[in-house]
Amino acid sequence: METLRRLLRDHDGATAVEYGLLAALISVGLLIGLQNFSGALLGMLTFVTNTIEAAWI
Repeated sequence: METLRRLLRDHDGATAVEYGLLAALISVGLLIGLQNFSGALLGMLTFVTNTIEAAWI
């Protein structure tokens, strides 16, 4: 019974879970942001490529 009480008072595992959830949220935010950025970057590079190709013609 004392072991059960000690486990219920121990909050170290809860802190690790909170840090894991925080890291997961940050990762999802970065992935969404980078996905939007990559689309804009691809559009800009396509524009530059088309402009350079048009200058050669």
